[in-house]
Amino acid sequence: MIRYALRCERGHEFESWFQSSSVYDSQRKRGLVTCPACDSAKVEKAIMAPQISRKGKPKTIDVPAAAPTAETTPNQLVMSPQERELVTKLRELRDHVVKNADNVGKKFPEEARKMHYGESKPRSIYGEATSEEARSLVEEGVEVAPLPILPGDRN
Repeated sequence: MIRYALRCERGHEFESWFQSSSVYDSQRKRGLVTCPACDSAKVEKAIMAPQISRKGKPKTIDVPAAAPTAETTPNQLVMSPQERELVTKLRELRDHVVKNADNVGKKFPEEARKMHYGESKPRSIYGEATSEEARSLVEEGVEVAPLPILPGDRN
């Protein structure tokens, strides 16, 4: 992961994290990197001092955080309007599943198999499965799909 200090055409400064410099370049070219203050897609890297690790006690520096705007909250990823819309729709989908299906917890693989093989009445369920359990279910022909993990879910 790499953190860039960014500045839009109107002079707003902000930071964002990217998997690599090539991911930043690709997202910027597609107009996906936008200013959280004015939504401008004309964004450039700002001058940034590198952080260099050194042995010994780390030095702490207090940096004032930018005040949250109506568009941002602390620790929020900088997203384009299209990304925000996608996250909203994924959250609605997940909320619909949680509201309308039975949570079977760690018994998900067992319950899904029972329904697939006609041992129990089909119904909407969700729960937990390891990647190996999910792969095994798919190989058996059991229809499963992961619930999306969205930005902020694991904070």
